[in-house]
Amino acid sequence: MKLRRQLLSRSSGRFFLRRAVQAIFLIFILICLNFLLIHLAPGDPAHVLAGQSGDEKYYEFIRAKFGLDRPLATQLWIYLSSVARGDFGYSLGYQQPVIAVIFERVPPTLLLMLSAVFISSVAGVALGVEAARRANSLTDRAINFFAMLGFSMPSFSVGHLLLIVFALYLGVFPAQNMSTASRELSGLGYGLDVLSHMVLPVTTLAIVYFAQVMRLTRTAMLNVLGENFITTARAKGVGEGRVIYGHALRNALLPVVTVIGSDFGMLIGGAVFIETVFAWPGLGRLMIDSLAMRDYPVLMGLFLLISMSVVIVNFITDLTYAALDPRIKY
Repeated sequence: MKLRRQLLSRSSGRFFLRRAVQAIFLIFILICLNFLLIHLAPGDPAHVLAGQSGDEKYYEFIRAKFGLDRPLATQLWIYLSSVARGDFGYSLGYQQPVIAVIFERVPPTLLLMLSAVFISSVAGVALGVEAARRANSLTDRAINFFAMLGFSMPSFSVGHLLLIVFALYLGVFPAQNMSTASRELSGLGYGLDVLSHMVLPVTTLAIVYFAQVMRLTRTAMLNVLGENFITTARAKGVGEGRVIYGHALRNALLPVVTVIGSDFGMLIGGAVFIETVFAWPGLGRLMIDSLAMRDYPVLMGLFLLISMSVVIVNFITDLTYAALDPRIKY
C-alpha cells in the first residue's frame, strides 16, 4: 500500500511538471507570434501618434522615441527581455505604463466573465442532469429546445436583442456602462447598481455556454447511466439521488470540465463583443480602442494576458481532470 502511494505521488509530480513545462513553452511561442502578427499588420503607428498632418522628420522622431525604427528582431528581443523583467512597456495612446492601463480594466472583465461562467456551468450541469434523468420526456424536450435556441443564436445578436427589449423598450435594466455615472453611490447602493448593470451582459455571455454545458452534461449522463456500475448500485438498493449525484455525475463531469476549460479563450473573445455592445469598461473595450489607436504595447500586453489566461486555465483544467480521474496521471 505504501509503495502504491509512492508511485501515485511520483506519477502526480511528473504529470504536474510535464504540464507546467508545456505551459511555459506555449506561452513563449504565443508571445513571439503575437508580437509578429501585430507588427506585420498594415498601418504606421507613428501616423496615429503624430497625426496625419505631420512632416517626415517628426515621424522619424516619433519612431526613434518609441523604438519603432529598429529592426523587427531587435524589437522582439527587447520586448522579450522586458517581459521577463515584468515590464510590458509604455502605452503610446494612454501615456501610462501598459501594466497600469491593463490592470485597471481587469476587474470589470473578471466580474463579467466569472459570473457568466458560474451561472452557465451551474445551470447547465443542473438542467443537463435533469434532462438525462427524464430522457425523452416533455421536460427533456423543453430543455433541449431552449438549449438549441440559445446555442444557435450569436451572442452579439442576443446582446442587441436583450438591449432593445429590456433596456430601451421596457426600461427594466440599464443599457450601458458598469454603473450610473450621474449618481454618486457607495457601499450596498453601489453594489446593487453594478449588479443591475451586470444582468444583461452576463445573461448574454452565459446563454451560449449554458447551452453547450447543458447538452454535453445530458449526453455524458446518458452514457454513464447505462454503465454496469450504475445498474449494480441500483440493484444493491442505493438511493436514486446518490446514484445520480454520487456516482453518475462524478464520471459525467470529466468531459464537461474539459470543455469549460477549453472554451475559456472563446469566452474572452465573446466578452470583446459583449463589452462593445454594453459599453462595459473592460479588456474588450480596451482592445478595440487600442486597435483604433495602433497602440502596439497595449495590444501586445492584452494578447499576452489573454494567452497566459487561456494556458493557465487549461493547465488548471488538466489538473482538475487528473483529480477526478487519477488514471490520467500515468
